[in-house]
Amino acid sequence: MKYFFFDIDGTLTDIHTGKLVESGIETLRKLEAKGHFVAIATGRAYYKTADIARQAGIRNYVCNGGAGLVINDELVKNAPLDREKILKIIHEADELGYGILIATGDSCDVLMRDERFIEQVGKRREETNYILKPDLKFEDIDDFYKVYISMRKDEERKLRNFDLLGHIRMDTPYFWYQHDHKDKGICDMVEYLKGDIHDVVVFGDGENDVVMFRKEWLCIAMGNGDSRLLEKADYVTAASEDDGIRKACLHYGFIDE
Repeated sequence: MKYFFFDIDGTLTDIHTGKLVESGIETLRKLEAKGHFVAIATGRAYYKTADIARQAGIRNYVCNGGAGLVINDELVKNAPLDREKILKIIHEADELGYGILIATGDSCDVLMRDERFIEQVGKRREETNYILKPDLKFEDIDDFYKVYISMRKDEERKLRNFDLLGHIRMDTPYFWYQHDHKDKGICDMVEYLKGDIHDVVVFGDGENDVVMFRKEWLCIAMGNGDSRLLEKADYVTAASEDDGIRKACLHYGFIDE
C-alpha cells in the first residue's frame, strides 16, 4: 500500500484553466481501486480545499500548509500560526507603516485596523471579506490563521522578523504568513494512519511544493514544475494537462493500462 499526496494547482488541475484534469482524477480512482491511500496536500485553507476535494471525489487532505488534516471528510486538526511570533511580525510591520490583514479563522474574512493595505497595494484578487475595526488591538486576537502584509518584494528585508515564520508570495505586491510545512502534515497523516513514511509518494509542481520533496519518499514533479522542484524530483513526468499523473503512475506500475 502506498500513500499518495497530490498538490492542487498545476498538478491535479490544468495550470492554464484551473480545471481538474480528467485523466488525473481517473488515475486517482484506479489507485484507490488498487488499495492505495489518496490525498491532497496543499497550502490552501481548509474551507478552500474542501470545495475542490469534493469536486475531485477526494476525502482525505493535508491543508493549511500542513497544519490541517482531514481524514474521511472529518477535520482532525487545523492549527493557527504561532501567536507569539506572528505578533512580533505584525507589530514591526505596523510600526514600519505597512497595511495588515488578519484572518482569525478558516474563512475569507479578514480584519483590518485601517485601510492602509488597500491603499498601498489594492484589494486581493481572491474573494475576501474586509472587516474594518479601527479599535482593533492585536493582542486581543486569540488565533491567527493568515496574515497579509502590503510589502513589495524589494522591501522585504526592512522587516527584521521577516523569516520568523513561513511565508508565501505569488505574483502579488504583497505577501502573507501561513503554515509552510506540508511535509510535516504528510508525516502527521501517515502516523495517524499507522503507515510508513517510506511508502509515501508526492506529486507537485510549484515552489511551495519543494518543502514536501523529501528523500524519505518518492517525489514526482510535473513537467510544468518549478526548476528547483525538478532538480529535487526522483522523477519528472509530463505536464498535468498532458496526463502527467497517469503517465507517472504507469511508469512505476502503480496502475495498469
